[in-house]
Amino acid sequence: MQNKSQKVGSYPMNAQQPTRIAMWSGPRNISTAMMRAFENRADCAVWDEPFYGPFLSQTGKPHPLAAEIIADQGDDWQAVIDGVCGPAPDDKPLFYQKHMTHHMLPDLPLDWMDKLTNCFLIRDPAEVLTSYQVKRSEFDASDLGFPQQLRLFNHVTERSGRIPVVIEGKAILKNPRKALSVLCTAINIPFDEDMLNWPVGVRDTDGVWGKHWYDRVWLSSGFSAFEPKVISLSTEQQIMVDECRPSFETLYEHRLIV
Repeated sequence: MQNKSQKVGSYPMNAQQPTRIAMWSGPRNISTAMMRAFENRADCAVWDEPFYGPFLSQTGKPHPLAAEIIADQGDDWQAVIDGVCGPAPDDKPLFYQKHMTHHMLPDLPLDWMDKLTNCFLIRDPAEVLTSYQVKRSEFDASDLGFPQQLRLFNHVTERSGRIPVVIEGKAILKNPRKALSVLCTAINIPFDEDMLNWPVGVRDTDGVWGKHWYDRVWLSSGFSAFEPKVISLSTEQQIMVDECRPSFETLYEHRLIV
């Protein structure tokens, strides 16, 4: 839990040097809905999972549509780093980047993250696994991104001397207006009512993997109301959740209180 003794990042808006909001999340955690919310602002450009292609190219992970993703995004890590640290499309003052934590491999240097406003979107690992297994039947704990998320959180904390912003997806679903207002205040940008609703349908900015993962988002026009999930895990799944939980709980202690 954040308190008055902790410093939360504050970043000025500047069209020549955009506020690059890097939202670091695991899969199945309203990350695409969050991208929709920011894209619906007139002052914001977005980029959907820019490291997905290089990640798949290097790891050979059998993800749905892997060959198509690599063909679309390429395999050049440095080109992506240059892009996420560069100007926003159309010179927008805000540049929202939806990042998956498991795309950051252990040997990838992270100093470029200093140029980003790094935020962390979290969800309970049992809920993540329950949702993820519907879309991909074979996976392990590393595919859920929790240890990688903690590693990035610790890196940002150590480099900046500040506790970066952490927000729980559940809090956003329970009260989108209040949660997004708190988030915007924490990163020193104005809240915009347009973040609460968006037109139904596909976006040109959606990754090519959207046809496998984004069916519900494509039908949405805003954040779905929070509904508690009925969760039943196998022994193997419980082991995975237990492996992920310490990382989640560490970030959970630093979440924004909404």
